[in-house]
Amino acid sequence: MTDHIWKRQEIESPCTKVCVIHPAARICTGCFRSIDEITRWSKMTHEERRETMKALPSREGLLKQRRGGRAARLADS
Repeated sequence: MTDHIWKRQEIESPCTKVCVIHPAARICTGCFRSIDEITRWSKMTHEERRETMKALPSREGLLKQRRGGRAARLADS
């Protein structure tokens, strides 16, 4: 017999335990949430969590943009 009393139908945290905030994008490099979203996660409604989860995949690209490097230095020369 399975006990369903303590089962909650909540969206689980996307945390990957790689908690590093990207200095320019201001999002976690592990789960792509903002500091505010990470802080508020336990207090968010189901709908807020669903919207946050839907937005996360599009944020990954923010971390892959290069800041310049060799190509940018050569272009400035």
